[in-house]
Amino acid sequence: MRHLVKKATLDRKTAARRSLLANLAESLIIHEKIKTTKAKAKALRSMIERLITKSKPNDLAARRQLMRVLYTNNAIKKMLEVIGPRYATRPGGYTRITLLGVRKGDAGEEAMIEFV
Repeated sequence: MRHLVKKATLDRKTAARRSLLANLAESLIIHEKIKTTKAKAKALRSMIERLITKSKPNDLAARRQLMRVLYTNNAIKKMLEVIGPRYATRPGGYTRITLLGVRKGDAGEEAMIEFV
């Protein structure tokens, strides 16, 4: 029974969901703005905000924690050198989700997620 369980599964098994969110996180870090569905953007927001908080210290432990989630060294380097220092004094709320309407093909709700 799923009483009081509020995790967004995105209709995927655990491994596929982790890979999807890791790929979305990489794209968001590199491009700083991506367009996706509303449900994926909401699931990505909690993950990316945790990663930004971890990247603030810019030490070896932070690098290793980021390496557990992110795939490429470019994304890890950008998190530690650019994005972490940018939000060093901000206590949270690093991303913004803007609703864009519905997609023409399947009427899926589209949203843009970007850094504030």
